[in-house]
Amino acid sequence: MNTNFTEYLPDNFNDNSRVWIYQSSRLFLINEALEMEDMLANFVANWKSHGDDVKGFANLFFGQFIILIADETATSVGGCSTDSSVHLIKLIEEKFKVQLLDRQNLAFIVKDKIQVLPLNQVEYAVENNFIHAESLYFNNTILSKKELIEKWIIPVKDSWLAKHISFKQK
Repeated sequence: MNTNFTEYLPDNFNDNSRVWIYQSSRLFLINEALEMEDMLANFVANWKSHGDDVKGFANLFFGQFIILIADETATSVGGCSTDSSVHLIKLIEEKFKVQLLDRQNLAFIVKDKIQVLPLNQVEYAVENNFIHAESLYFNNTILSKKELIEKWIIPVKDSWLAKHISFKQK
């Protein structure tokens, strides 16, 4: 699976731009993705914070992750503008019957496909060799554009999750 995504990120956004990642419980269908693309573009075009335009970006990555970015060098994103983005995410959840706010679902690349597992099944997946220390994990806890580029898709052993998993010694 090609995990190169950085070419689709805006070059003209500061490395410290705030990032929000919303992982879907399933892959979006093509028609859903096209409809969502319009919703995301419309949101970003009208995203405001205290009446000022937010320099924003929103896109669907790998058919399963909505990434919102706000470059706060011009306008900082306050509580109301963050709430408006969460409102959009809830609207997408409802419209397409997916879960985007469940942080208990974790995504890995297994056999060249994105697999979403509930946190409580990760240990089972490790014990049965579906996931190992080098498996790629989508670290949705990142907060900045720089972290997105450097630390979003990483081996499980390099993530916060590694402390909670017992990997078998080879």
